Amino acid sequence: MKAQKHKIGITGQAGFVGYHLYTTLMLNEEVELINFERSFFEKPDELQAFVSSCDTIVHLAAMNRHEDPNVIYETNIGLVDKLIMACESKQVAPHIIFSSSSQEIRDNLYGKSKKEGKLKFAAWSKNSGAKFTSLTIPNVFGPFGRPNYNSVVATFCHKVAHNEEPTILNDGEVGLIYINELVAHFIDAIFGNIKGDHLNANSIEVDIAPNHHIKVSALLSLLNKFRSDYLENGIFPNLDDDFEKALFNTFRCYVPVEHYPVKFTQHTDPRGSFVEIARTQTSGQFSFSTTVPGITRGNHFHTRKAERFAVIKGKARIQLRRIGTDDIINYELNGDEPAYVDMPIWYTHNITNIGEDELITLFWINEPYNPDDADTYFVNVENN
Repeated sequence: MKAQKHKIGITGQAGFVGYHLYTTLMLNEEVELINFERSFFEKPDELQAFVSSCDTIVHLAAMNRHEDPNVIYETNIGLVDKLIMACESKQVAPHIIFSSSSQEIRDNLYGKSKKEGKLKFAAWSKNSGAKFTSLTIPNVFGPFGRPNYNSVVATFCHKVAHNEEPTILNDGEVGLIYINELVAHFIDAIFGNIKGDHLNANSIEVDIAPNHHIKVSALLSLLNKFRSDYLENGIFPNLDDDFEKALFNTFRCYVPVEHYPVKFTQHTDPRGSFVEIARTQTSGQFSFSTTVPGITRGNHFHTRKAERFAVIKGKARIQLRRIGTDDIINYELNGDEPAYVDMPIWYTHNITNIGEDELITLFWINEPYNPDDADTYFVNVENN
């Protein structure tokens, strides 16, 4: 008899944190994800059906920017009230995990909406017997954050990757947490592997501390180095440091699509030609494959690894699709003019021999192949 899956719904699943939490949980065979749409908050029947279907609800939906702070406050409190009313109407008591903010202690209406929202959920949990967890999260960065909205990292990455010069308004130290690390905290909370301070018998609050600290000028300096070394010269930086690897993986997701394919510089003489495939400041694994016409390789994605495909003989089509989207990026490469395409994380990718002759592809990846490693997930580029 199969074990019953844990049913999880995420309000705000299309947002920055929601996207990463949803796609990570999607890889867990013990989880059933219950789809949520923002319109549910305006449709009581659908919101009630949603809360009735969930064992756990992660409440991420919120407004954090508006020209009128009162709209922020009223919107966020309204979302909390609607979620509680839906649970009370259906007489259900799912475990609710609330995304709060370090701005709780500041004198602004956004922080006030988070603090009061937390207390409303705690009171509901005390009356209903439901479990409630509040996670106070610091500044978060990672792939696909919205520039000028989610974080200074997203803004700087976008500007630097597009050859714009960011402006430093305050060169203070910022405390950050990488999105993968934050998602791990949420997953621990979902499965009861987290401890915190009790609000009441059924409720706890957990203050998640930033684990990376860096001055804004140092952050910008690193990103400018990525632009110089990686974008302009094709050199992979040192990826031994966890923060710098996380920052590099974030930066790569802002590289314009039209940057690829990148043609190699060929050095020719009467003997033939010489081409440098990859220059790196980090360790990695080189390999090659031969592919007969019409055959496709790949159809997988990574959550942390950097990878390069270099076509040196034959004709190839490389396809990429960001997980959770339908947009496919196509690149055509020809070994007569050797070129490469690098694979961003969270993009499923493949390579197809579209020519009439054998295709030879060289690969570089920053971590050696390990069959027990859980970083490679097979998903077809052309089908979700």
